Amino acid sequence: MKPTKNDHIAFAVSDMEASVRFYTEKLGLQLLSRSVDEEEKEEFAFLALEGGSLELIQWLDGGNFQKPSIEPPYCPHLALATEDMAQTLMMIQEKQLPVVRGPLEIKGMVRWIYISDPDNNIIEYIQWLDSSARPI
Repeated sequence: MKPTKNDHIAFAVSDMEASVRFYTEKLGLQLLSRSVDEEEKEEFAFLALEGGSLELIQWLDGGNFQKPSIEPPYCPHLALATEDMAQTLMMIQEKQLPVVRGPLEIKGMVRWIYISDPDNNIIEYIQWLDSSARPI
């Protein structure tokens, strides 16, 4: 059997409209689709990521949603690669994205920063300085 390939990562959200705006307007992801599953009583949207996609899920009855607390080690989280951390930090500041922690660095190897979406889902921007240290 071949190794498994990433299809998507999913985050629960409390307000689909606000979440789609956050991911498309602030982070620049492309909305691929948005639908409602009446049987499961949920709305879902898929956004494009290289190597898979991000699924946002909102329960329509509101009963199952709990905003996660933000605590180390900030897991689970979505990690997005950046080629230029300085440019990413400027974007984070310009768009007033909530910084959870960072920027952090292991000298000569990697730089990263954690931010959060409106529902406290964690997004990490990561820049690998040493490509041989990258696990994939």
